[in-house]
Amino acid sequence: MRWLVYYGISGGGSAMIAAGFLHDIVEDTEVTPEELEQRFGVEVRRLVEGVTKLSKFNFSSKTERQAENFRRMFLAMAQDIRVIVVKLADRLHNMRTLEHLADEKRRRIALETREIFAPLANRLGIGRVKWELEDLAFKYLEPEAYREIQGLVAEKRVDREARLNEAIAVLRDRLQAADIHCSDISGRPKHLYGIYAKMQRQQKEFREIYDVAAIRLIVDTKDDCYRALAIVHDAFRPIPGRFKDYIGLPKPNRYQSLHTVVMGDSGQPVEVQIRSLEMHHIAEYGIAAHWKYKETGGSSNARMSTDDDKFTWLRQLLEWQSDLKDAQEYLETVREGLFEDDVYVFTPKGDVVPLNRGGHPLILPTASIRKWGITVRERG
Repeated sequence: MRWLVYYGISGGGSAMIAAGFLHDIVEDTEVTPEELEQRFGVEVRRLVEGVTKLSKFNFSSKTERQAENFRRMFLAMAQDIRVIVVKLADRLHNMRTLEHLADEKRRRIALETREIFAPLANRLGIGRVKWELEDLAFKYLEPEAYREIQGLVAEKRVDREARLNEAIAVLRDRLQAADIHCSDISGRPKHLYGIYAKMQRQQKEFREIYDVAAIRLIVDTKDDCYRALAIVHDAFRPIPGRFKDYIGLPKPNRYQSLHTVVMGDSGQPVEVQIRSLEMHHIAEYGIAAHWKYKETGGSSNARMSTDDDKFTWLRQLLEWQSDLKDAQEYLETVREGLFEDDVYVFTPKGDVVPLNRGGHPLILPTASIRKWGITVRERG
């Protein structure tokens, strides 16, 4: 619950922290919602009831039932995003204690976690929760592959840490000489499922995946990020095609960082990620850094604005609820919407427009639009 407490401190409020500890009380005890409200207030009751309703969802049920569960969940998110945050905390706790359940139930919950809750955590930008949910689901869905990757990562640990420490020492000295304050510089392995998924996606062996760990630089400002990048590329030879600027063009979940891969002194590639402290908080805790309130009747309500471009994906999911009547089509569209990353195109005026992966921009003259009766929807 530690990261949930961070959410509360960052803007979710004490009501969300209380709901995190009390989310099972109505379902598992004889305490009534009225008693809960009397002791903790109407806001805590509303959050607990919202999480309790989500807990009753069965994502492995028939298609029509599953589609309706999705619709209710996304509506709950639009009404109060804190409900899903508490639900993610609950799911993370359940996954950590999954070994106590029967094998069939473990697999069902793990599959549900990987298909729904991990992508949700990713879309909300909560990186640390996404990674742990994916690794725990991986452990129960592909146990042999999990143990194999775990063993390979551990086997190369000594060599990897020595290589990273050498590069860290060089960068620390150069950053200090350039008067760039670095609040943290450290090496860390990537999560196991991420390595496994990359091996499957690229059809490579473990020995061919060189970025199983990365050096992370956390500096003070955005300008310092680019200054630090110049120092990294001056200290080590950058590998062509391996630089990504997620600061200039953030991911849909608002993740920002500079990623580059360089050739270390040992002759082995090293990935370096550079971000500011604020960007790091966003990468770790997601929407907590963007929390929005609406004052309703004198009480704080963390209701998300679907007009906010941070939640374009959720606004689209809500629109699909009315546009797509077929349950199977809706389910497939939702899964694609959660899993797929956006791609970006630039309009002739220089505006950036996000599209689903696989989408293509279509440029038509105004006369053709009028002639064919095409409906144009303005973004934002």
